[in-house]
Amino acid sequence: MKWQKDNRWQDILIKNRSVYTYNPFLKETLSLFKFRGDHAISQIFKQDFKRTFTKHFDKKSIIVPIPLSNERLYERGFNQAKVLAELLHLPISEPLTRIHLEKQSKKSRSERLRTTNIFHLKESIKLKGAEIVLIDDIYTTGTTLRHAAEILKEAGALSVSSLTLARG
Repeated sequence: MKWQKDNRWQDILIKNRSVYTYNPFLKETLSLFKFRGDHAISQIFKQDFKRTFTKHFDKKSIIVPIPLSNERLYERGFNQAKVLAELLHLPISEPLTRIHLEKQSKKSRSERLRTTNIFHLKESIKLKGAEIVLIDDIYTTGTTLRHAAEILKEAGALSVSSLTLARG
C-alpha cells in the first residue's frame, strides 16, 4: 500500500480490524443505514461488531467514533460511526471535530490518499497515555483513520487502533 511507503504514517495506526468485507450486499445495507436514515439496521451488526471488538481490543481502551462535520451530521441526522460505537456498550469519547469537505465516497482512491488532515482536537481533551480505538463504518484507503490517529497521537495518545464494520 502506498501509505506504508510514507514515513509520516509509520506507527500512527497500530492496527485495523474489520468485521466484514465490503461487498454489493453490504454496500446496499449500509446505504439504507447511512443515507436513507434507517438507524435500526445497526442492530443486525451488533453481535458480530461486539465479538470482533472483544477478540482484538482491550475493553479499557477509549472508544472514539470518527466524527462527521456539522453539515453532514445535520444532513444525515446521526453519525453512523457513533451508532456503531454505541453497539459496544462502553464509554465513548468524542475528542475530535471535523472540517466539512466533499464526501469521501465521491473521491477516487488517489484523491483520498492525497487529502489533507480534516480533524482537529477539542481544546480541553487530555489523552496522555491513552489507548484509543477509533470506530468507523468502512475502511477503504485508511486515510480518514490515519488522519484521526495522527491528531490523537500528537495529543499524547499512547496507541491508536481502529475497528470498522467493513473493509473495502
